Amino acid sequence: MNEKHTLENTKLNPEDLANYAKLEAGDASKLPGDQSPEDGHGEPQPTRLYKRRWIIVFLFSSYSLCNSYQWIQYGIIGNIFMKFYNVEAFTIDWTSMIYMLTYIPLIFPVTWLLDRKGLRVIALAGTALNCVGTWIKVASVRSDLFAVTFLGQFCSSLAQVFILGMPSKIASVWFGSEEVSTACSIGVFGNQMGCAIGFLLPPILVPNVEDMDELAKHIKTMFYITAGVASFLFILVIFVFQERPKLPPTLAQASARTMPPEDYSYVASILRLLRNKPFVLLIVSYGLNVGCYYAVGTLLNRMIIDRYPGEEVNAGRIGLTIVVAGMVGSLICGIWLDRTKTYKQTTLAVYVMTLVGMIVYTATLDQGLLWVVFITAGSLGFFMTGYLPLGFEFAAELTYPESEGTSSGLLNCSAQVFGIIFTIGQGKIIDKFGTLAGNIFLCVFLLIGSIMTGLIKSDLRRQNANRQAKEEVERRMLEQDYGATTQISPEPQTASSQA
Repeated sequence: MNEKHTLENTKLNPEDLANYAKLEAGDASKLPGDQSPEDGHGEPQPTRLYKRRWIIVFLFSSYSLCNSYQWIQYGIIGNIFMKFYNVEAFTIDWTSMIYMLTYIPLIFPVTWLLDRKGLRVIALAGTALNCVGTWIKVASVRSDLFAVTFLGQFCSSLAQVFILGMPSKIASVWFGSEEVSTACSIGVFGNQMGCAIGFLLPPILVPNVEDMDELAKHIKTMFYITAGVASFLFILVIFVFQERPKLPPTLAQASARTMPPEDYSYVASILRLLRNKPFVLLIVSYGLNVGCYYAVGTLLNRMIIDRYPGEEVNAGRIGLTIVVAGMVGSLICGIWLDRTKTYKQTTLAVYVMTLVGMIVYTATLDQGLLWVVFITAGSLGFFMTGYLPLGFEFAAELTYPESEGTSSGLLNCSAQVFGIIFTIGQGKIIDKFGTLAGNIFLCVFLLIGSIMTGLIKSDLRRQNANRQAKEEVERRMLEQDYGATTQISPEPQTASSQA
């Protein structure tokens, strides 16, 4: 039966309505009488979960991985690239900070494009730019071509603008209300895994050798591997990535689909978000936390080499430990949110533990025991990186029915601004006063962020919308059940008929 027929031709029955309620929980299949979400008659909307949703989110996670890997691939072996290209440490720092800088002016037009053109166009643009950037780097392996390698990194940083804000959008467009936090965590998981590989592989693939010709071969091998993976993922996106499911996954998403495009104003949406006080607090607190994470990741090589000379490989392994622990934290937090819906409480607890983890990491870094640094860095990463999907999902709750792409874009923009400030600031402090002072600098801002998170009012608009929609479905089920019972019940006999 055609999925586009209208309610005028098919009468909803209790079985249909029961199926809608089950589908909202993700445990039923489509019935033949399911109606189009665009019927416009104000009746309960059909929902459906497709198995393809897992392919979409894991494909996104994969190309996000490929892009985020490149963010740190220079910085984690910064001393080697300084020698090869004959540049200063601050210049190498900019290979990471360019990811943050390009995001700030471009996120707004890209978010507008996401709202107007949808997920597939954004996915194609992101993977194409990522692929181009990796091949430019392949052509840059010569000591006088740092400008070319930076151009390749610039292209990859442009791709990131088309990637960072998508996890919450993919989760809301493809996943049921009981899965959105988990799906968002999987999307963020790819970004974190890319950072983990970025910490691990470059020190292994590019050892610190003195022969420049041999060093060039190692660098080119690393760039070729990245380009091959990026090209494969670009081809996959072309043939596999789908815009959205035929039927929406939730009643809230069904309602969002009925809004005519001309009724949506991107500028008005941003202005509404900036008047939302709880969300503004979240923007700043999220930026402080993630900005600290960016600074730690960018400057980790300098922190470790300063205290443990010659430990480039272990610096990468410590970075890997931070990110892997964070991936575990992200998944646990996502599952926890789906089950408990305690958005503010969980976000605040993780934020405070990030502050505690940073203090402990700072205190142990100077002790001369590298194995202790691994443990404390892992504890820091569990909470600091685990916070990333919490911010996205809390923002989606606070800002419904605004576009998730817009809210997550503002969060990421804040993170990039603070990331640049903290990376430059901490780098200068480390150069002048040492690693301890640089880490204390970050601890102060994490304390401020914890206080701001505690001040956020927990107004869970998306959960309220889904609950109200479910209550409406249940009410209609009861009405139809009552009507059916009335129609089949025998009429009472009158006195005249008995006579």
